[in-house]
Amino acid sequence: MAKKAPASTQPSPRPSRAKAAKSSLAVGERIKPNTPPSAPARKLDVFDNPNPGRDYVIQFQVPEFTCFCPLTGQPDFAHFTIDCIADKLCIELKSLKMYMWSYRNEGAFHEKVTNDILEDMVKAINPRFLRITAKWYVRGGIYTNVVVEHRKKGWKPQPRVDLPQHAAESGLLGA
Repeated sequence: MAKKAPASTQPSPRPSRAKAAKSSLAVGERIKPNTPPSAPARKLDVFDNPNPGRDYVIQFQVPEFTCFCPLTGQPDFAHFTIDCIADKLCIELKSLKMYMWSYRNEGAFHEKVTNDILEDMVKAINPRFLRITAKWYVRGGIYTNVVVEHRKKGWKPQPRVDLPQHAAESGLLGA
């Protein structure tokens, strides 16, 4: 039969900060971690293009881009569409998310932000082609769209292939 350890006569230690914080939380609330699992960053991570011999489009949709107006301090919101034909490198998705998030607390004009993002992506991966379309939400009754492009010197796009159009088939005669 195993012997039981003697009961401690010392007082129990004070609860940790996490336990103290937990006891003061309302039902359903969570403790904020000391180190957040992700944070905004101006770093674009890259990886090798798995098919560098082929032109193919990588499209990123960023529907919740946020920065603020440098004159008024009011928030600006945009939907970014990024079309990229990579060369040797591709941009890693999570780093793009953290990069775009890093603009949240920055004041910049629509045109500058869109061009800065293009320049940073070109520096990171030197793509064959990159187009950014930023559709800014209405401000003062005006929508603003900013489109910027980069084409690698000497790159020639493949000719477009137009396929024949066919009517949709429903499987029903006369439909």
